[in-house]
Amino acid sequence: METLPSHGEDIDGGASPSVSMLSEVAARRRITIVGGSIPERSSGRLFNTCCVIGPDGQIKAKHRKLHLFEIDIPGDITLRESDTLTAGQEPTIVDTDVGRIGIGICHDIRFPELAMLYRSRGAHLICYPSAFNMSTGQLLWDLMQKSRAVDNQLFVVTCSPARDPNAESDYMIWGHSSLIGPFGEVIATAGHEEATVIGEIDRSMIQTIRENLPLEMQRREDLYQLVDVRRESAGHKACAA
Repeated sequence: METLPSHGEDIDGGASPSVSMLSEVAARRRITIVGGSIPERSSGRLFNTCCVIGPDGQIKAKHRKLHLFEIDIPGDITLRESDTLTAGQEPTIVDTDVGRIGIGICHDIRFPELAMLYRSRGAHLICYPSAFNMSTGQLLWDLMQKSRAVDNQLFVVTCSPARDPNAESDYMIWGHSSLIGPFGEVIATAGHEEATVIGEIDRSMIQTIRENLPLEMQRREDLYQLVDVRRESAGHKACAA
């Protein structure tokens, strides 16, 4: 049997120091926190997991990364997350005091179908805690954020670790946490260094933009469709009952 890394945290069991810290801050400040991602240990497996903490300090939602990252660029970087992690099985959308938020983690941003699913479920904003490397970050970081925002006419926010040039790890972080608007405009962004970024969003913009440019009405569902597999399956079970 494979021996899993010991640094995974037992989130459900309430023994997670990371989640306990986030819960304390959220309750003290009376705010909602989308808490990045941590290795979660559950039933002998490791997941890359993001917890959304409400103003009462309780976990409102938990997203396990759906798409595991694999890359092999000779002479640059090789990484296979599936060697260590298990993929999640559920998209995550949560109602908060700042709107309905869809959650993805890092490589999840590369898959437009997930963002489309969140839009269909009424998301105002999609949050992607991420740690893009120097290669994919330079090429794709800005492009992916703007694409998900523009395609779905909503806000996208990304949060990334700062870059540590003195880190012993071969995996160097791109950084550049950002808030992107529905037209792909950069509302706020950081560099690669440690920083606090503050940006305001106006949810009414979403309705205005969708009324002015009604993409949803213009979709050719006679030719292509997005299928919400989980909801369709639940509907079949309800009919059968």
